[in-house]
Amino acid sequence: MERPGVEPWLRGTLTEVDPVLRAVLHALELAREDAGRWADDLSDAEVHVRPAGLPSVAFHLRHMVRSLDRLLTYAEGRQLDEAQLAALKTEMDDAVTAEQVRTEFAAGLAQAEERVRAFSPVQFAEARGVGRKQLPTTVAGLLVHCADHTQRHSGQMVTTAKVVLAGRAGN
Repeated sequence: MERPGVEPWLRGTLTEVDPVLRAVLHALELAREDAGRWADDLSDAEVHVRPAGLPSVAFHLRHMVRSLDRLLTYAEGRQLDEAQLAALKTEMDDAVTAEQVRTEFAAGLAQAEERVRAFSPVQFAEARGVGRKQLPTTVAGLLVHCADHTQRHSGQMVTTAKVVLAGRAGN
């Protein structure tokens, strides 16, 4: 139920979902909409442009979903596997097409939403460890960080896309 100009958290949607999980899902929904608006029309070259040396749109899109995968793995009480660690090292690679980046983003976001929905509020206070050092947090802490981190990189992606699009227009 997209309402132009109204962010997902103000649409009265997902009312059947726990409020904490709803907030995370709304943040992911907003990232999807921002990516659709600002990155869908970028060419293969444009998605990899790094204005002033800043990370590209492709980096932000891949980093959002790969970070969600890692954070949700920790929230589920597991450690990262070799594939996740290998993917971490390729987030800046520019040997992929814009369509491949968009496909990975869409699939990763859909998987993250499914995984977020699998949590129960009774799990929120459960202790979790992050990374090799097992830094302490909780399931709720990880879920909130999923929303925060996604929105941080979504904003950076939008700004980068605007700069790239302005360059296209010759501004």
